[in-house]
Amino acid sequence: MEEVLDIYKKPYDSKFPVVCMDESSKQLIQEVRQSLPMKPGEVEKFDTEYERNGTASIFMAFEPLQGLRFTKVTTQRTRTDWAYYIREIIDHENYKDAEKIIFVMDNLNTHHKCSLYETFEPSEAKRVADRFEIHYTPKHGSWLNMAEIELSHLSRQCLDQRLGEITILDEEVKAWTMARNARKVIARWQFTTADARIKLRKLYPTI
Repeated sequence: MEEVLDIYKKPYDSKFPVVCMDESSKQLIQEVRQSLPMKPGEVEKFDTEYERNGTASIFMAFEPLQGLRFTKVTTQRTRTDWAYYIREIIDHENYKDAEKIIFVMDNLNTHHKCSLYETFEPSEAKRVADRFEIHYTPKHGSWLNMAEIELSHLSRQCLDQRLGEITILDEEVKAWTMARNARKVIARWQFTTADARIKLRKLYPTI
């Protein structure tokens, strides 16, 4: 935990940008009847019946000090999906001059550099792996990941509606990302190591 908190208190460094990464799933809900459009004095009305149309995954990478988000909608979230997503981030034009990207993410079994070697040729896997380092949030400490906060905003501001097709979900997520990036909404992290040692002292060993 303190390792992640130490990263968050560092000033912005374009050579070593901090990027938080997380994933979420979205159930695709298909309407079975046409909704009734909004009228003066009446809201739009939807039928209570719906049809499940599978699920989709949403990858979120968030650079809190620059207010940048990189989202991607996929049909699943395998090691291969993660590997391609990470490569897209490290090859993004925003990070062409970065020496190493500092990723903060949870310790999911796909979130390891070995996923790169299962996906790409060894030379390409090493090229990608050399461009970043990973700092994992502790078990039951996903709240330390600022990408999780952004996924919460995405859920409340964009995904609180029935979306039946993955293409529609992708369009909605892209539109939300562009709008939020345009406003450069940053995160002002306030919780420090000193706070942790006081408020979470029960998690520290007693000596």
